[in-house]
Amino acid sequence: MSTTVHPRQNETADAPQTDRPVVVCLAGNPNVGKSSLFNALTGESRETAHCAGVTVEACSVCTRWRERPLEIVDLPGSYALDGLSGDQLEARRALLERRPDVVVAVVDATNLARSLYLPLQLLDLGYRVIVALNLSDEARRRGRMPDVEALSRDLGVPVVATVAPRGVGVAELEDAILKVAAGGGLGETLGTPLPPAVEQRVEEVALRIAAQSDAGLLPPGDLNPRAAALAVLEGDADVTRAVGLSDGGFLTHADEALALEISRARHAETKALAAAAKMNGSPADRWWHLTTAPRTGIPIMIAVIAGIFATLFIVGDLLSQVLEAAWAAWISPLVTSAVTGIFGEGPLGKIVLWGVDGGIIATLAVGIPYILTFYFILAFVEDTGYMNAAAFLSDRIMHRFGLHGRAVIPLIAAGGCNVPAIIATRSLGNTRERTIAAVLATLVPCSARTAVIIGAVAGVAGWQYAILTYAVLTVVIILAGLGLNRFIPGDKGILIMEMFPFRRPVLRQVARKTWMRFREFVWDAAPIIVLGSMALGVLYEMGWIWRLGVVLGPIVEGWLMLPMVAGLTLVFAVLRKELALQLLLVFAAMEAGGAVMNIASFMTTSQIVTYAIVNAIYIPCVATIAVLGREVGWRRTAYISAGTIVLALIVGGIIARVLLPFS
Repeated sequence: MSTTVHPRQNETADAPQTDRPVVVCLAGNPNVGKSSLFNALTGESRETAHCAGVTVEACSVCTRWRERPLEIVDLPGSYALDGLSGDQLEARRALLERRPDVVVAVVDATNLARSLYLPLQLLDLGYRVIVALNLSDEARRRGRMPDVEALSRDLGVPVVATVAPRGVGVAELEDAILKVAAGGGLGETLGTPLPPAVEQRVEEVALRIAAQSDAGLLPPGDLNPRAAALAVLEGDADVTRAVGLSDGGFLTHADEALALEISRARHAETKALAAAAKMNGSPADRWWHLTTAPRTGIPIMIAVIAGIFATLFIVGDLLSQVLEAAWAAWISPLVTSAVTGIFGEGPLGKIVLWGVDGGIIATLAVGIPYILTFYFILAFVEDTGYMNAAAFLSDRIMHRFGLHGRAVIPLIAAGGCNVPAIIATRSLGNTRERTIAAVLATLVPCSARTAVIIGAVAGVAGWQYAILTYAVLTVVIILAGLGLNRFIPGDKGILIMEMFPFRRPVLRQVARKTWMRFREFVWDAAPIIVLGSMALGVLYEMGWIWRLGVVLGPIVEGWLMLPMVAGLTLVFAVLRKELALQLLLVFAAMEAGGAVMNIASFMTTSQIVTYAIVNAIYIPCVATIAVLGREVGWRRTAYISAGTIVLALIVGGIIARVLLPFS
């Protein structure tokens, strides 16, 4: 332990002194700015840095304040005084040797729950404590500044907000130190409330220590009997030896467990004090803690996910129906008239209509109801700052799939439409993560595939089979994620993000961000959707679709055990997934030469479930393919499309055979 004499610059060397200087010890956790505060109080230039363990031994400086000599001791940074680590032993022994008049407990104002344990322990040991709320500027910036008056009232000690590097609060801290050293400034300091059984044992040990004192065995450091009893029960060998209780007899094996009980009680009191002191926190700060704490954050995240999904599904479906009805009633007749007037009513005109009429409505029916809606929701949630909270909570789960918490947003969005989900993957850290998230997003049943599951499976086979369908798809997504994480090369990276505070979204900014993203989708995806629609039109109008059915027969009828017409609808469902269910009835009627009113009239239960699963897994719709090509590259898009076809065939064939006995 080193000692230097350093008169403050505003004091004269010949100022009158008292016989004994006021001893002030600075105690605190590592990296709370204790050494910076020591420098501010003494003028010394000690090493300071943003890392734990800068102060490894106690160092004292003698100085003078207002004609009063003081010795200020900088203790090693430690989280407690009851451990066996070198810094805790050094801090504890320095306190016992120096017998301070005042202990300044330096705490981190941004993290009270962690920092208040040491001040409570100092109070339990009978020291006169002042709490210095350091880093208060950072706490105010984050909206987490504790209620100084409430904390002072609850602890019964002075609490001073400080910013040590800039000297903020140092004068107030000096006043408090001199006042407490003179015997004032302290309220009723009760310390840590202990369970009754523990308190009773503390009193018994305190009485024994008092009796030992009469025999000349005094606690070190002028500890009172109760403080010495706590030190003994918390395992302080020096105090135990000094009071003559180290030879056994009085202390029992049951006393060894009391250290844990005392520590638990102190931690509980720390949390209670921190919670009470945060009552003046901003609403945004309280909301942030609610959304990031697992106990409250997970239910909130589930509610947010449900809200996003419900909005995309309900609002999107409603807008889609209105848009399609309006298009069919007002726009489609005009487009049909114009196209047939130019290209005639023959095959060429019909093929052009597939692209111009069908392709444009496909773009709008997906774009406006689902993509525009999702972009608005996404921009709104982003501007609130909630995205980071959701990413933080889901990070551990997403790690199993080689992703980070941010990937939860695309996967949520995929429940409404895969297109905005794919676009949302651009927020992920690297190509590997974006590829994995994009593949998983294509496997999540969008609202169109959900319509097939509900309309065909739940409506015909029953809800129990619809639930089974979703269960199979969930297992497929999980296994696909685990497999992709294992076999796709590349660095997994780490999640680094700034935790922004919650803010009130600005509607103008939300609308602008929404429009820019939607315009980008329309510009990139619309041409591909129109051309893809025309390609399907060529197959249909030229009669090649039935030849394709012959080619697909061994796979569709032989492996998947489905009617041939079911395979044909899967080809056309590339345009829009919900078309599969509509075309299934149309093609079945064309093949049968008459009207077919119900799928159950030509498909069994196992075939309906198999059909829905294959439709949900295999190649994404043309809009998704267009966006995939732009986001992850056309080569990866080809691999993803081929992979989903193979996966759909494997899963579909297995399900068809498993369910065959139940048909």
